[in-house]
This record gives sequence, C-alpha cells and structure tokens, in this order.
Amino acid sequence: MAATSNVTEIIFWGFSQKQDVQKVISAMFLLMYTAIVLGNGLIVVTVTASKGLTSPMYFFLSFLSFVEICYCSVTAPKLIFDSFIEKKVISLKGCITQIFFLHFFGGTEIFLLTVMAYDRYVAICKPLHYTTIMNQRVCGLLVGAAWGGGLLHSVGQTFLIFQLPFCGPNLIDHYFCDVHPVLKLACSDTFLIGLLIIVNGGSISVVSFTVLLSSYLVILHSLRSQTWEGRCKALSTCASHVTVVGLFFIPCSFVYMRPCVTLPADKTVAVFYTVVTPLLNPVIYSFRNAEVKSAMRRLMGSNVI
Repeated sequence: MAATSNVTEIIFWGFSQKQDVQKVISAMFLLMYTAIVLGNGLIVVTVTASKGLTSPMYFFLSFLSFVEICYCSVTAPKLIFDSFIEKKVISLKGCITQIFFLHFFGGTEIFLLTVMAYDRYVAICKPLHYTTIMNQRVCGLLVGAAWGGGLLHSVGQTFLIFQLPFCGPNLIDHYFCDVHPVLKLACSDTFLIGLLIIVNGGSISVVSFTVLLSSYLVILHSLRSQTWEGRCKALSTCASHVTVVGLFFIPCSFVYMRPCVTLPADKTVAVFYTVVTPLLNPVIYSFRNAEVKSAMRRLMGSNVI
C-alpha cells in the first residue's frame, strides 16, 4: 500500500440502511447461495464420478461449475454475515484481496465460456476430427490457459488499485469491494489508472466476445447443410451456452466497459453476474440435459450422492 494511505478499513453502505430490509435481502442471498453451492457442486460430482460423461463439453462444464461456486463465494458470504451487524466493514487489505479473487474467478469464467464456444464450434463444424482436436491434453491446456488468463487479468486490476493512496472518506455505496467504487476513495488523480482498468477489463471482454460471436456465426452457417434433427440438437446445445454468456457478459459490460463512475444501478446489476448467473447455470446447462440427468439418477441410485 502507498505510504500516504490513512484508511485502514472500508465501510459498506449495503443494499439498505434499514435493518429489516437488509435481513430480508440477506435471507434471499442465503437461499440463493445455498442453491448455487448445491446445484453446481452436484454438477462437479456428477461429471467427475460418472463414466458416461466423457465429452470435453462436460469436462469444461465441471470446471465452469467449480468457478461459479468460487466466484459467488467471494461476495455472498460477506453480505450474509453483514446483515447481523450494524457497521459493515472490511479491512483495506481484505478489500483489495476481495477485488483480486473477484476478478480472478470472473476473468477465468469469461475465458472458460470462450473455450466452450470453441469446443462447440469444433464439435459441430468438424465432427469427424472432434476427438482428435479436442483430446485430453488440449482440453487440459485450454482450461489451464483460462485459469492463467484470469490470473493475469486479476493481477493487473489489483496492482493498479494497490498502489493508490487512500486518505478518506472510507464509505462505498456497494455491498462488496470492486475497482470502480474503491477508485473513488483514492486521494490522488486516478484518470490514467481508471483508463488502464477499463482497457484491461474491456480488452478481455472484446476479445472474448469476438471469439464467441465468430464461433457461433460459423456454426450457424454450417448448420445449413445438416438435417433438421441435427440442427435442433446443435441449436439446443448452443442456446444454453448463449443464454449463460448473455446473462454474464451483458451486466459485466455495463459495469466495466464504461468510464470509472459509480451508478445507483450498479448494485442491482452486480447481483446478476455474481449471483443470478451462477444460480441459473445448473438449470440452463445441465438439468435440461438428458445425459446429465441420467447420470445423476445413476449416481443417486448407487448411493454416490
């Protein structure tokens, strides 16, 4: 931390200053967080323990579900705990740590969604070479690259915040630490750092979105030569992925691909990419999938779950 920093803790405004309202919101978050851990955890266990789910798609899905649990765990438990205390605080070091893991898991999720789009492109457009191209080594490298990309993104964001001096005030109108609210607390010119933060986050979003869009444009073009049954099956799989991408990318773009200012809607929008998307992921991706549901029934029948 810079030597001129006088702030040692950050105070959250939260969703509401009314304790009753805060407790109701906290109870909702507790239910959603429990559902996220159980739903995504069930997917991880099912894919890991089932011998039938060997496709790279399920391999990537299990990692996506694990990342969803980690991503939501960065913010939700703190919000739930804060409902029981009047003063919602976090140390400055804890705040920066929260920013690090928020962007680490968030960046990893973006890269995993991009990898999954490439996987669907290979499966639909190059079906005869799918198992050769997406072999176990390649899948492992792609997942490793996703984790590495998330780490590089997070280190960049955290480093830019870490070097700033904070002299007060120390109140942010949010329920967790993020770069834009914390940037407002700095007692120095933050224009250049704010610009670098936008470039860092925006470049990842633009590159990932370009890859995603290109993959699906090629997929749609290739489906013209397939049978009606083949089109429906391919579109069903792709529709699930596009839905998850939309739920995650649109709110993130609203928050991170704009000048470093905070808006009243930021807290509500943040709920979508930190809680709603991880909550809906098991429903959208897996519980509508016949193979996954069948594998879950087999595991339950054999007392694995």
